[in-house]
Amino acid sequence: MTGVEARVQGATGIIALARPARHNALLPEDRVAMLAALRRFEAMATVRTVLIRAEGPSFCTGIDLDAFQALRQDSAALAVFLAEGHALLAALEASPLPVVAAVRGLCLAGGLELAMACDIVLAAEGARFGDQHARYGLVPAWGGTQRLPRAVGLPRALDLMLTGRWIDAAEAARWGLLSRVVPDAALEAEAMATCQALAAGSAPALATMKRLARQGSGPGAETKAALALLPGPDVTEGLEAFSTRRRPRFAPRG
Repeated sequence: MTGVEARVQGATGIIALARPARHNALLPEDRVAMLAALRRFEAMATVRTVLIRAEGPSFCTGIDLDAFQALRQDSAALAVFLAEGHALLAALEASPLPVVAAVRGLCLAGGLELAMACDIVLAAEGARFGDQHARYGLVPAWGGTQRLPRAVGLPRALDLMLTGRWIDAAEAARWGLLSRVVPDAALEAEAMATCQALAAGSAPALATMKRLARQGSGPGAETKAALALLPGPDVTEGLEAFSTRRRPRFAPRG
């Protein structure tokens, strides 16, 4: 049994980390379950956004180190474990669906790597962020050494990785590690409101902007993508809605 629960609420596919007694430390099979849920949501035309949230006081503290101990003795299983982690985070970044993370409590090590692969990261005021790999003689292995410097700059990334220290949500926001900070009690409502706002948008436009921003393809690719969308029904609907001063009603995804 995995520590992951998946369900659909309205137009939002929800992936919930559900091992609160262990601060949602991930079991090896949890990444497979998360990827399967993401693929299922992508195949559903009614789902237009994904929310990753957590049960209990913490978001995620990375891999369950007790489970990791067993993996250390099996090099083949360890290679699969690392590959599955990379596959999940790459899939979140490449997904046509906008992915929102709602972070409360501790967001550490692999949990931080997971959050950085999401498109919009909302954090409760009491959240804490850090990379603890160095404390245990480990190094990030799900892309943390690459994503963290891109998110906050090399000096700050090295500070977090080498010292293993934690920073609060306010500092993480100043560094550019997350999208915005909300009161602890408002996190869930704000996350759902954000997903609802995304779901009301044009699915092709959101997917295209996400792809262009993440790939860094340059102005030529941006112009090509913009021109490809212009004849589409969403642009027609958006412009007509603007002219008639009403909210646009975009076509179903796919």
